[in-house]
Amino acid sequence: MTDGNEIGGGAPRPLLCVRDLRVQVATADGAKTVLDGLSFDLSPGETVALAGESGSGKSMTALAIMGLLPKPMARIVGGSIRLGEIELTELSETGYRKIRSARIAMVFQEPMTSLNPLMTVERQLCEVLLEHGVCRRSEAPKRALGLLKDVRLTEPERRLGQYPHELSGGMRQRVMIAIALACDAEVLIADEPTTALDVTVQAEILDLIRTLQDEHGTAVLMITHDMGVVAEMADRVIVLRNGRQEEAAPVRELFAAPRTDYAKSLLAAVPRLGTAPARPPVEGHSKIVDVEDLSVRFDLKGGILGRTVARVYAVEGVSFAIREGETLALVGESGCGKSTIGKALLGLVPWEGSIRVDGVQTRGRSRAAMRPVLRNIQMVFQDPGASLDSRMTVGEQVIEPMRVHGLAEGSELEDRAEWLFRRVGLSADMLARYPHEFSGGQRQRVCIARALSLSPKVIVADESVSALDVSVQAQVLELLQELQQEDGLSYLFISHDMAVVEQMADRVMVMRLGQVVEEGARDAVLRNPRHPYTQRLLAAVPVPDPTRPRPPMPDIAGVEEASPIFPVGRGPERIALHELSQGHRVALVAAVTP
Repeated sequence: MTDGNEIGGGAPRPLLCVRDLRVQVATADGAKTVLDGLSFDLSPGETVALAGESGSGKSMTALAIMGLLPKPMARIVGGSIRLGEIELTELSETGYRKIRSARIAMVFQEPMTSLNPLMTVERQLCEVLLEHGVCRRSEAPKRALGLLKDVRLTEPERRLGQYPHELSGGMRQRVMIAIALACDAEVLIADEPTTALDVTVQAEILDLIRTLQDEHGTAVLMITHDMGVVAEMADRVIVLRNGRQEEAAPVRELFAAPRTDYAKSLLAAVPRLGTAPARPPVEGHSKIVDVEDLSVRFDLKGGILGRTVARVYAVEGVSFAIREGETLALVGESGCGKSTIGKALLGLVPWEGSIRVDGVQTRGRSRAAMRPVLRNIQMVFQDPGASLDSRMTVGEQVIEPMRVHGLAEGSELEDRAEWLFRRVGLSADMLARYPHEFSGGQRQRVCIARALSLSPKVIVADESVSALDVSVQAQVLELLQELQQEDGLSYLFISHDMAVVEQMADRVMVMRLGQVVEEGARDAVLRNPRHPYTQRLLAAVPVPDPTRPRPPMPDIAGVEEASPIFPVGRGPERIALHELSQGHRVALVAAVTP
């Protein structure tokens, strides 16, 4: 006799059955098929990964299953999606509302855009609980607190009263998972749940999903372009390309012997920690960037009078140099001060200390006096979509810096823009397009072209490839290396991806809570780390090999209590900020809360 969740041979009955799914999107040139004949099953406790590049149909599959396709632009034109005995393609929007969260839930890629910025965490959790009748209104706050504890969120009582913008990326993702699991859904769809998260936070989120899956028997559909995550999490893998199923296999089988050229190319593009060839240190070159005792602090206001009650020690007493033609990688978790240092170099945040760019001291210089300095140092940001103006053509945005700095006029501007586009692997006819007409990788190439427009000597690359597919990421990294070889560019390469850092860096500087904990040649830091924090970062890197489990992360005393925030008058000027105690944090919260 079989269990109700099993079929004849004792195999678990699939919770989710997708058969020959076809989705079309309306375009100016007519209907375009973006999913064509996709079929798969998902059983209790199983993790199936959908892998492939942007535009392959991964997220479109998730939206189709959840009934969230943007209508009338996109629609299901064929096939079946069954959740147990329910045919989802036949449900009305009212019917879908009863299913979402209650039986099938989704964790979206970007929690900041998924959470309501006007509602506290408690209110958003309670709304889901009450909508689906999970508990009475009087019980909802206690249940919401329990959910935050289930997802291992620190200080859950305090988090309930906070808004999304007051949480870190990892905290927001945990809240999204708590909302998704509020009704004990049978199926969880995780759409790029760890993209752009620090490696340690990513490891914690993946461990959390695995633990909750073991405890509740949840079936997980994992959507990702990170093959390391696929190797670590999946039982089976479906590789998508241009909306069609390219290959499907158990995870070990796919990694050991991929059958298709496309799957082979995806695996080949994955940067693997420990495989980069040795790089001799850059010696004998002059310092193009020289930073001494750099500190950046931000005041926090509180109370009725809005007085400064606490101070964020974002960067504290940091010194380093970058030589001509050298890449210095800056690594560490969110909040460690990486991006703040990059912004300080370009004068985008107030700072103290000394910064010299090509021998010019930038401290105390007016905006006008900084203009020639900024010609020598430019920045490529993490999100090219947010970096580009949607109302201007990309050609106008590449030309604008040259016009402002008076580098060229008239047709010379157009000629140089065309030359820049060709240098970064784009065609000249793309200059007339707008940002939304490009893929993510192409937009990042546009941003690189704009950064190169002033012929700088230094480029600050702030997580410039973190959100790109592995194959596109490999292309952009290769481009950055080619430009360095051709022009002698120097890079401050800010990243949380240690495998990418190994591929790019000559030297590595590890930061935690505004201070440098380890610095040295790339091979010395990555292959023989001395500091426990560096060891923890390296242990958190997903291993793109399902036969080699990720090693446990070393524990660091006080890691949960660490904070770069101190009450005014009580923060020493030069200390190890990670020594802040839990009691100190509690006192600080009381101090800054009106």
